[in-house]
Amino acid sequence: MELVNQLKERGNAALSSGNYSEAGKCYTEAIALDPNNHVLFSNRSAAHAKAGDYIAALEDANKTVSINPTWSKGYSRKGSALAYLGRYEEAIAAYEKGLELEPTNQQLASGLAEVRKQAEEDIMNSQAFLEKLRSNPQTREWMNDPEYLKQVQELALNPFDIQKFESRMDSKRLRTTIGVMLGLNFSTPMDIDPPTPEKKATPPPNTEEPPKPKYEELPENRRLALQEKDKGNEFYKKKEFENALQHYTKAIEHDSNDITFYTNIAAVYFEQKEYEKCIKECEKAIEIGRENRADFKLIAKAFTRIGNAYKKMEQWKLAKTYFEKSMSEHRTPEIKTLLSEVEKKIVEEEKKAYVDPVKAEQEKELGNDYFKKGDYSTAMKHYSEAIKRNPDDPKLYSNRAACYTKLAAFDLGLKDCEQCCKLDPKFIKGWIRKGKILQGMQQPSKALSAYQKALELDPSNAEALEGYRACSTQLNSNPEEVRKRAMADPEVQSILRDPAMRCILEQMQQDPQALQDHLKNPDIAAKIQKLLESGLIAIH
Repeated sequence: MELVNQLKERGNAALSSGNYSEAGKCYTEAIALDPNNHVLFSNRSAAHAKAGDYIAALEDANKTVSINPTWSKGYSRKGSALAYLGRYEEAIAAYEKGLELEPTNQQLASGLAEVRKQAEEDIMNSQAFLEKLRSNPQTREWMNDPEYLKQVQELALNPFDIQKFESRMDSKRLRTTIGVMLGLNFSTPMDIDPPTPEKKATPPPNTEEPPKPKYEELPENRRLALQEKDKGNEFYKKKEFENALQHYTKAIEHDSNDITFYTNIAAVYFEQKEYEKCIKECEKAIEIGRENRADFKLIAKAFTRIGNAYKKMEQWKLAKTYFEKSMSEHRTPEIKTLLSEVEKKIVEEEKKAYVDPVKAEQEKELGNDYFKKGDYSTAMKHYSEAIKRNPDDPKLYSNRAACYTKLAAFDLGLKDCEQCCKLDPKFIKGWIRKGKILQGMQQPSKALSAYQKALELDPSNAEALEGYRACSTQLNSNPEEVRKRAMADPEVQSILRDPAMRCILEQMQQDPQALQDHLKNPDIAAKIQKLLESGLIAIH
């Protein structure tokens, strides 16, 4: 317990200083030693939320309230994480539950008031967004598609969570939808800027005065510049980039203070894969824009174009820097998505650069030494480092799972065993270790399946045989208890609620031969196997 408190204090200090990653590591190590400490999960939830990882924050908040359902602060953590994820109804329910336990808690009361306000604002914004989609000719017909309508309703309530919709919605639809939401037209290549003449007075109705030529009221140099830009845009749309470049250059000769002329030249270079030239032109555009107090959205566009150029060059960190600069000028869901993409790439590249099988083996040996001495916490650290150095070695996960088992952190041990078996389904020790952990978690039917996998690989393995017999005895000795546990299993509940599965089970009861046909379907076979393992059905 002394070590747990030390780790907790270190985590608290790191959290206060803004080092959220270090805080999370400290709380994780403490949880491994004391997995039923609800305060540790609450603190780690706070660290995840501060770091912007709201899904992980919610997972830890749920764990907090499951361990201690009467602790009001856990519901505050849960409500906060749900609010950040845009799940306002659930957030309101969490705050209300906390206030039931502690009606005078000001933090819960203010959190509840803020979420209700956010929910009201989001409903108003989402209604306006849906009206935009209904009135826009590009999206009007799509609104008749129930699946699309459902997706845009979700998007309207949480417009910054674009990644969630990338796999569910056609890319063209998603891009067009976001464009309508933001009032942009993504059909123009590389968002070439449209002409921006100064506003002209609207003539009175029914006037017979003929329309004046375009840009007629502007100074001559400005008029000529915008006319050249329009010509350049037409050539750009036709992908006649050299002609476009000539006209944009002439536009600058007439008016050198318009940022859009430079960003359009940069767009040409981007299409020509001249990324260095694109970057230099955007830098010039930003300098000109700052000097002439250009709209911050145009400055943001130049930063975005630099980021895209670096992204094409696979210089991920520089791309991240410029997308962040763009976000600081003008925050949009599109840029947030680009930023998320390069951040993922940076993490992937750093992981690849860190991989070193030789150092992984050294760390593994150190872990083995500490494990033999009974210092499981230190052994776990060395195995974790070995995994970072060689994440594709299944034995390392098996070894760390052994540490977690000794520290009674069965859920973490099970996760490592599953990764071990995924990496090498023929690694018999991984299946045996998984079986032992499931036995420790009082899940004999699942443990039996793990031992069965091990015996398929080696029918004479003594450990697997012993575990299989122990689980079989336990299941047969108290079938009623097994059924009770099975009925509490969410997976079993889901199977039994499925109307199709109920029909199949009834059919099997009336016609045993039907079983063979149903087992040909892998999904149905897996569900039947689950019910067999749980003891709820038997085949004679």
